[in-house]
Amino acid sequence: MNKSELIDAIAESADLPKAAAGRALDAVIENVSGALKNGEQVVLVGFGTFSVKDRAARTGRNPQTGEPIEIAAAKIPSFKAGKALKDAVNS
Repeated sequence: MNKSELIDAIAESADLPKAAAGRALDAVIENVSGALKNGEQVVLVGFGTFSVKDRAARTGRNPQTGEPIEIAAAKIPSFKAGKALKDAVNS
């Protein structure tokens, strides 16, 4: 399912116009992204938790030359599925 298909599904299930469903989805994405950028986590009970994790600096290898390269530390977004989502997927 891509974004436009998700907007169509939201519009149908919530009985909203597609434009309103699109704005609502964009607002959710924007607010989750903003919270993660500020170092906060977003918990949607039953669905899951969005958070930011730190990835340590490490040494990698250039696949063409085999030469070692330094990979900088980074913050990465993370999602941990909640129990209700896990149960829905496994049923």
